[in-house]
Amino acid sequence: MDSIDKLLAELKTEYEEEKSEQQQPKPTAATPYIQPPRKSASSIDNLLAEVKADFEEWDQAEKLRQQQELEQERIRQEQIKAKKQETLKESAKDWLAKLDPFSAEGLWFERFAERYSSKLEAAIDYLQTNE
Repeated sequence: MDSIDKLLAELKTEYEEEKSEQQQPKPTAATPYIQPPRKSASSIDNLLAEVKADFEEWDQAEKLRQQQELEQERIRQEQIKAKKQETLKESAKDWLAKLDPFSAEGLWFERFAERYSSKLEAAIDYLQTNE
């Protein structure tokens, strides 16, 4: 910020100098006057470059913050999904333990479970679709 204040002070000084030059009477002689390059243009360019760099840095920081928030949300959703899956697995184990294999539902489930690699997987799928 010191450099910005310094540049602003330089601009103010140059502005006041130009203003005082305009108030002085100009010579009537027709001698061509070539004005030397003003250093205020380079000061302004430096100031603008500095401001642009600050904004780019802020944008990068904001993008990083958003990416981190998205990653945290994804992790949280995965944890919720894993917890729900674990709860469903426990429910399926309980349901299988209570299922009478010779009842109508038990016989139906035996045929249903043939498509799955395990009865637990079949029970999870069955309970999930019937929630």
